[in-house]
Amino acid sequence: MINLKNNLNNYNHKILTEQINITSNELDTKSTNEIVNIFSEADKEPQKAVEKAIPEIINAIDEITTRLKSNGKLFYIGTGTSGRLGVLDASECPPTFCTNPDLVQGIIAGGISSLTRSSESLEDLSDIAIADLKGRKFSNRDVLIGITASGRTPYVVGALNYSKSIKALTISISSVPEIDSTLDNDIDIRLITGPEILAGSTRLKAGTATKMALNIISTSVMIKLGKVYGNRMIDLSVSNDKLMNRAIGILNDIGSVDKDTAVQLLKKTNGSVKLSLLIALSGLDVVDAKQLLDESRGNLRAALVNVKDH
Repeated sequence: MINLKNNLNNYNHKILTEQINITSNELDTKSTNEIVNIFSEADKEPQKAVEKAIPEIINAIDEITTRLKSNGKLFYIGTGTSGRLGVLDASECPPTFCTNPDLVQGIIAGGISSLTRSSESLEDLSDIAIADLKGRKFSNRDVLIGITASGRTPYVVGALNYSKSIKALTISISSVPEIDSTLDNDIDIRLITGPEILAGSTRLKAGTATKMALNIISTSVMIKLGKVYGNRMIDLSVSNDKLMNRAIGILNDIGSVDKDTAVQLLKKTNGSVKLSLLIALSGLDVVDAKQLLDESRGNLRAALVNVKDH
C-alpha cells in the first residue's frame, strides 16, 4: 500500500531527479529538429557529471581491484534502469575479458524478468535486497555498488546498509546531492546531471552518466587485473571466426608473428591469446610459459619482466 500521506508531505521538496527541466517546457509542441537538439544539448551534462566525480571513481577502481585480487567479487544492485545498467555491465565482463561469470554480478529487484518488465512494487522492499545478496553468498570480502539515481530507493538503500554492516566494500552511485539523500557507504559517487528532459525519467541523463561511470570502473579494474596489454584485450579465448581474426591480429601486432605462426600458437595454447603472446615474446615453451604466467597472477607484462628469472 502506497503511503499517500508521506508522499504529500515530501512533495514540498522535490529531489533533483524529479524537478522540472525548464529547457524542455512544452516539449510536446516542439518539432523533431527542436526535440533532438534539446536532447543533444542535455546529453553534454553526463560527461560533466562524470568528470566532477573522477576522484571518487579513481578511489573506487583502486579499492575494487584490491578486493578482487584477494578473491573478492563485485556486485551491482539496483532497480529499474539502475538495475538494468548494473546487469548489463556485469554481463559484458565474461565475453570482453574472459572472466568467470561469478566475478562480476548484477542483481536487479525482481530478477531476470525485471530486465523487460517493471517491478516497481519491489523497489520499496529493503529486506528482499538483503535476501538477494545472501542468496549470492555476498560476504565481507566482496564489493557492492548500489545504484540509485534518486538516492532513496529502499531496495538499494537496504542493500547498502547491509553491505556496510558486514564490512564489505560499499560504494553508491546516485544522481542527487547529499541534501536530497545521505547514503551509508565507503565511497560516494554522485553523478549530478540535473533535472531530466522528461521529468523523473532517469533512464536519460542520469542513466547515461551511470553507464559511463560503470564502463570506466569495470574496464579500469580489468586493466589492473592484467586483462589488457597496451590497449588490446588479450585475455580472450578464441571461440568463433571474429575472435580468431582478432587474436591473429593481436599476435601479429604485439608478438610480431605471421598468420600461420599465430594459428599454430593458438592451437598449442587452446586458443589463449595471452599465453600465445608470452610464448611469442619470450621464446618459452608452453609448459614454462603457463607456469610463469600463473606465477605472475595472469599479468603478461609482469611475466615478461620475470622471464629472465625463469
